Amino acid sequence: MSTSTQQSSTGSAAPIAAPQPGGHRKLPSWAPWAAFAVAAVVAAVFSLATSWNIVLFVIYTVVLGTLGTYVASRVVEGPRKATDRLVTCLVVSAFGIALVPLISLVYEVVRRGAQRFDAEYFTASLVGVIGEGGGAYHALMGTLIITLLTTLISVPIGLMTAIYLVEYGSGRLKRSITFLVDVMTGIPSIVAGLFAYALFVLIFGPGIRLGIMGAVALSVLMIPVVVRSCEEVLKLVPNELREAAYALGVPKWRTILKVVIPTAIAGLGTGITLAIARVVGETAPLLITVGITNATNFNPFDGRMATLPVYAFYQLTQPGVPPENAIARAWTAALLLIILVMALNVVARLISRFFAPKTGR
Repeated sequence: MSTSTQQSSTGSAAPIAAPQPGGHRKLPSWAPWAAFAVAAVVAAVFSLATSWNIVLFVIYTVVLGTLGTYVASRVVEGPRKATDRLVTCLVVSAFGIALVPLISLVYEVVRRGAQRFDAEYFTASLVGVIGEGGGAYHALMGTLIITLLTTLISVPIGLMTAIYLVEYGSGRLKRSITFLVDVMTGIPSIVAGLFAYALFVLIFGPGIRLGIMGAVALSVLMIPVVVRSCEEVLKLVPNELREAAYALGVPKWRTILKVVIPTAIAGLGTGITLAIARVVGETAPLLITVGITNATNFNPFDGRMATLPVYAFYQLTQPGVPPENAIARAWTAALLLIILVMALNVVARLISRFFAPKTGR
């Protein structure tokens, strides 16, 4: 019987795939792990034979393990699967290498900063303290006050600028504002500090140091971040919502206030919170504009104020004798800054989760 007769009697015959070379062979799941384990042993032996270096050990392990996995896969599974495994190893290795400095930083700051993470550190200043003891209460309060002032300055300006760019702006003026915002996003923080210092020197004379100066300097850094984040969030609001409000006779300003902003409130809150986290740890502008003091000052319009970044800088660079106590205070200030930034990121996630518009029935 011919082939065509067989196909007609059994219906449409399913095509038979030609066997791929090496397609029936596959590396066991433990093979890549074994390759990297052998690579780690070889890298350790090589490092001990020369001079131990954790960075070189990690690099040797990643390179040798990736090459071993690729060669084994090419021999057993073929070139196509070997290339896939190679790219997978490169991506995972890059991720692992990126985690090394992050984990090392967090471990070192927590290990050293926990030494002075006590009640005295949060309730005492450095007035009259020489050597052991003292705290960072004055620096913590200064950071919170200056950050609050920065937020009060930056959020209205940044939010209204974003609303103008999305809802009203057009033509050359919109392009110019967008260009200036992009330029401001990339300016060095020391330039913002010099700008604020020069501005207040013109008004009050040389040698002036005020908390409000630091807030103005940080606002120069925070405003473009708020503008860009809020602009992108406002663009995500569907135009159908605006058109529905216009069809009901609602004026544009009321549509923005009652429809657009409530719809985008979660994204706006998240962007603003992340912008605050961006500037809370800035040091260079505050070194120039605010300075440092050992006493607690709650008035940002009268005299110097201490902030956590500047406090940590001076405790590390001018520790006194013996230096161990001041260095321990600096590490604890760094730990406190990390906790503040982490708390702000958690707040941003909570805002995004609980204030997002509900689309379900």
